[in-house]
Order: sequence, then C-alpha cells, then structure tokens
Amino acid sequence: MFDKILIANRGEIAVRIIRACQELGIRTVAVYSEADAAALYTRLADEAVLIGPASPTASYLRGDQILKVAQQSHCQAIHPGYGFLAENAGFAEAVIAAGLAFIGPDPEAIRLMGSKTSARTAMQTAQVPVIPGYQASQADEDLLAAAGQIGYPVLVKATAGGGGKGMRSVQSPADLPQALASARREARNAFGDDRIYLEKYLENPRHIEFQVFGDQAGQVMHLFERECSIQRRHQKIIEETPSPLLIQNETLREQMGEAAIAAARAINYVNAGTIEFLVDAGHNFYFLEMNTRLQVEHPITELVVGVDLVKWQLRVAAGEPLPCRQADLSQRGHAIECRLYAEDPANEFLPSVGQIIHLVEPVGPGVRIDSGITHGDEVTVHYDPLLAKLITHGEDRQEAIRKMDWALRHYVVLGEVTTNIAFLRDVLGHVAFQRGEITTDFVEHAFSNWQPAEAESSDLALVAAAVADVLDGASRAQAGSEMQGRGATNDDPYSPWGQYHGFRLGQSIGRD
Repeated sequence: MFDKILIANRGEIAVRIIRACQELGIRTVAVYSEADAAALYTRLADEAVLIGPASPTASYLRGDQILKVAQQSHCQAIHPGYGFLAENAGFAEAVIAAGLAFIGPDPEAIRLMGSKTSARTAMQTAQVPVIPGYQASQADEDLLAAAGQIGYPVLVKATAGGGGKGMRSVQSPADLPQALASARREARNAFGDDRIYLEKYLENPRHIEFQVFGDQAGQVMHLFERECSIQRRHQKIIEETPSPLLIQNETLREQMGEAAIAAARAINYVNAGTIEFLVDAGHNFYFLEMNTRLQVEHPITELVVGVDLVKWQLRVAAGEPLPCRQADLSQRGHAIECRLYAEDPANEFLPSVGQIIHLVEPVGPGVRIDSGITHGDEVTVHYDPLLAKLITHGEDRQEAIRKMDWALRHYVVLGEVTTNIAFLRDVLGHVAFQRGEITTDFVEHAFSNWQPAEAESSDLALVAAAVADVLDGASRAQAGSEMQGRGATNDDPYSPWGQYHGFRLGQSIGRD
C-alpha cells in the first residue's frame, strides 16, 4: 500500500479521499488554488500546496504543476477524483511515465471511452446494445441524410461531450442545420473538439448506470445499478439504488449487469468505472457512455452493497486483487443521494455565489453527508456549485425517502447563497417520484415553472445567521476560557483551540 498520495482535486471529493486515506494510514498532499486557500480539504490533508490562481486552467488543470508537486512531496501515487484531470489520458500517461501510480484506469481505456464515437464502436464489437446512430461523416449533407434514415427526433451530440454540452435535440429536418452549427460551436468551446455525431432520440427514457470494477489480475465485476433519471439540464441531481424499475424486473437487472461486465472486459478495464445505459418504455436498454473514474453518486452504492469504493481504488492501484467475487455481492436496503447545489431552481438553476455564514448538517441514523464546506466558506464563480451530497439509507425505498425529507428539512445553510434544498423536497414529494415513475425529462415537465412555496426573507435569514454566529462565538470563547484554566491561551483569533477542524503545526493556510 502507498505511504503518501497527492489528491489532484478539491471540494467534497478531496475530503472523501482524505478520509479514506486516513483510515488506511496513508498521508495526503492537497493542492489548492488561491480561491481555496482556506477550504476544508486543505485543513484536513497532511500537507497543502498552492498551485496557482483561482481559474481552473491556471491551477487544477495544470497537470505539469500538479505532477511536479507530487514528485517534490515524494508521493507514490495521484488520485484525480472526478472532473478536472480525472479523464485526461495525457495526464494519466504523464503520471505513469514519472514513475507514480495513477489511481484510475489505464490511459488507453480513458482515451478510448473518452470519445463517444470510439466508445460506441467498442461496444458494438462487444455486442453491447447501442442506440441507433451515425458517425461516419462530418459533412452536413451526410448527417441530414442519415437523420432521415434514423428517423426524427434525433440527438446531435459532441464526440468529446459530457454534461449535456454540445447536445441538441432536433424534431425536423428544417431544424438540423442550425442545431449542427450550434452544437459544434459549443463543443469547440467546451472541449476544443467540434466533431459531432447523431443518435436516435429516445422519448422518455430512464437513465440507469452500473458500477463496474476491475483489478490488475483481470477480474471484473459490477456492484449493481444506480437510477439517475432525476436530472436538470442533462445533469443528475437525485440518484438512488436499487432502481425502482429493476426492483420489479430482476431479469432486466441481470441482463444489464452482464452487459456492463462485457463492456468493461472488452477494454481490459482496471479500477472504478461506470457503464451508463438508457432504458426505453419497452424496457430495451442501450449503452450511453462510460465514465472512466469514480462517480459523484458512488456513496449510495457503498451503503447498499457495504463496501468502500475509494479504498478499493487505492488497493487495486497498489496491485492488490479485488477482495471478493461477483457471487459474494448483494444489495441491502435502499439508498438515495441528493446533490445540494448553490443555485436558484426558480431562476433556471443559475449558480449562486457568496459566503456561507452559518451551516448546520443533519445527524441521524442512516444519514450520511459528503461535504467540502463549512461555515464561513465562500462559494465562488470559478467552480461547480456543488456544496455537498446528502445520502440516506433505509430498509426500503419509502424509508429512505422519509429519511431524506427529514434530513433536508434539518439541513441549514444561511448566508448569501441560494440553495436547491426546497426544490429537492418538492421533487421527493411528487406523486410520480413516490411511485418510482421517473424519466430523464421528469424535472423539465413537472417543474418547469417551479417556485418555492414560501419566499424566505433574505434579511431575516442573514440576521438569524449572524445571531447563530455570535452564539457560536460565545460558545467557543467559553471553551477557550476553560482551556486557559488548563494553561492554554485563546488570545489569537487563529488559535487552533478555537477551531473545529484539524490543524498542522508550522503551516499557515491562506494568511501571509
């Protein structure tokens, strides 16, 4: 096992990796931008190194600088988390060439599955069902002819796409030329690659993915499914396992699980990955894409299957075999994850920025929070506005839903940011969600004009936060007085005795 690794990421996933490393006795090095100088993960890591300004292109996407820090810190491996460089084959190659372990798949697998068209070809070769489509030419006239053969509506998709970028749905031939130009423009800006292809548009599909894992000895398994149909702007906001659909159809679960394993084996996949499928109204399933990394929603799999996927990643990257076989795995209970964003659902989910003045996280049986924030933190324009992931686990789906509603009601985020907490509660309470009758366009159709039931006064919220902060400060002052009575001092406002988080002797983060 590694003695020391570098985490090439930030926020809640960096905190998650640090905690897994602490349990395994692995020292961690965090890298941070100027905007993250006082972030929670930098305080929890054993070492923290500044790598550049706030802009990701000048910090978290600087693979050369991150690799240099890893070498200077005498790290043996790099964990990329998700996002940023996690699916960058060139970065993975550079890490391996430098003699370090990349805690993820082989660079060739990343490169192959990073292109939607090469991934489709690989899946067709492995006899994994794919959505009917066209990728032979980039010429508009060829794409127009192909769309007529596929049948409208069709999807225009970016070859290097993800997160809904470079994607357009087209209902008629007259709309296709403009959609092609628009998708190419967005793809070029987002990925530096304007290539596109066509797929048949599936009406009202469900989005169901399978967690896969492979080791260096060639063993590949799946850890069952996650339903990810609740999305806004093609991005997931609520995930659950087991899937409400597959609970009623064990045969379909087995078929999709076998297809997921076949997909991973076809590319000799090692470490954690996810095979994503779309399922139509007739329960036909089709390969959508593969994410060659750990997923944001991995905690629900951990709770239901009873494993720690980050520890598995570390052990497999260190050369250890997977600790069990497919037949040893089973699902227990039901888990749901809600992504808490700093965004305004009543205003097209626009990101919200500002300071979090007061934060209270719910605590209770079957409640887990993967968070990268604490009170006093600043939400900036530079990064994804994900604040935390709230996860609940119950004996069945209804219990998991009830626990989630309770946890959302008791999650307090006060300050200058708007959150999606009220929106998430309304989604959970909708009759279609309660019945498990959900598709990827559910939010678009059921919540197109959503407004919060009661508009909370921002002034009152700030006053409440200020009062809570004063009371919190008084509590810490009392604790400091008690420490002084034992010979400690709390005169310094930056004294570790007055802080909730960990601290490192001899290092100051975010202050000159």
